[in-house]
Amino acid sequence: MVGAAREGISLGSWRREPGTVVRHVVAAPAGGSAIVAGSEVPGVPTEWLPHSHVMHELVWVRGGTLTSRIGNRIFTVPAGFGLWLPAGVVHGGRLTAGAELHDAFFAPGRTPVEFAVPTSIVMTPLLEALLLRLGRANLDAGARARTEAVVFDVLDPAERQFALELPGDPRIDPIAEALLDDPADDRGLQEWAAVLGISDRTITRAFRSATGLSFAQWRQALRVHEALVRLSEGADVREVSARLGYSQPSTFIAAFRRVMNVTPGAMSGIPYRLS
Repeated sequence: MVGAAREGISLGSWRREPGTVVRHVVAAPAGGSAIVAGSEVPGVPTEWLPHSHVMHELVWVRGGTLTSRIGNRIFTVPAGFGLWLPAGVVHGGRLTAGAELHDAFFAPGRTPVEFAVPTSIVMTPLLEALLLRLGRANLDAGARARTEAVVFDVLDPAERQFALELPGDPRIDPIAEALLDDPADDRGLQEWAAVLGISDRTITRAFRSATGLSFAQWRQALRVHEALVRLSEGADVREVSARLGYSQPSTFIAAFRRVMNVTPGAMSGIPYRLS
């Protein structure tokens, strides 16, 4: 059920938390249904090495954050959202400690609503409740079919796609690697130009060409991805602001709002609780 990782698809310098447990394979569950759902709580920071599935996968979390590396993009999956992974797409993932991991596998050809590329999904209380229901072993065939039909009706992409494009340009990859390792790194264009032996204009053009963002915008977006992880772990805005190198929380809040169109407080309050 698990495809081999392609050459060149790796987590690279993507920072690994101390104590992370590395898992090599993720097998999609067996079953004759259109949707097969399950969950687990690893209890420790967990990393899945690059792999693929013959089924589509929708993954979401509670009480933490999942970060997925797909090619040159990093997707952050905060609480309240899920990530749709089309069948055959090679991906790796990182799960924060204590997070509940939920996933649902969709059979190609039996799924009327499919997304051709990795897509952030709104995990409304209804959608989550339906998928949790499908995880029950005692659900009869009729109830399962009716539940699956409603899932297909309410499966919608999110307005905000939590994806960060990595440069993939050897001239500026050292900058991306340094910031992935330490998002608070505050070196500016001129400092990086001196380190790399190229002009600041070259750095600017390379970032714009590779990612569609300026260097400053890209660094800001990366910091927002890191902030989503820290907020999901229960850190407050002041802690996250300091960790990411902002001089004061108000500066961080303004930067976060520019990227996400909401405040950090609104994002940290997203998790849904089902009775």
